[in-house]
Amino acid sequence: MWGSGLVFVAGVVAVLVVYLGGSGEKTAAAPLSTEPAVVNEQQQNVKLNPEARQVAGRFILTAVARENLAEGWELTHPELRQGLTKEQWLTGNIPVQYYPADAIDTAAFKIDESYPTEALLEVALIPKEGETVKPQIFFVGLKKSGDRWQVYYWAPRAAPAIPVLGDG
Repeated sequence: MWGSGLVFVAGVVAVLVVYLGGSGEKTAAAPLSTEPAVVNEQQQNVKLNPEARQVAGRFILTAVARENLAEGWELTHPELRQGLTKEQWLTGNIPVQYYPADAIDTAAFKIDESYPTEALLEVALIPKEGETVKPQIFFVGLKKSGDRWQVYYWAPRAAPAIPVLGDG
């Protein structure tokens, strides 16, 4: 109870600091512009590059499944490697949430964002009937590095558990 109260107070303080700009005075809002927004060509949505989708699939079958970690290393962007050497990566103790490839019946992809050099997808991994592993949705982020796509982000899409309050 005390912990959640402290978290709440910290959140209120953070909102006030952002709103007041940390100076104790309310900051003036920037005037609205009537000019059209200039969109950087890099940020315009484009059709997902088929190579990016293929890299995401191979990443799941290698790094995520802990099978053929050498190939998984090549498919992984340095951001996701988090400073691990290839030798360290090959041990399998990597910053990638595991999911067993042999349990997967279906991997359905949804495109959240797709730009010329970056994409964010959601992938639903559905297990075969009778498997003990549960279905899971993951976010997978891809970046184009030179002439090839690599995975820079992999995380489960899960809502935080909300405790059930008991009677009394």
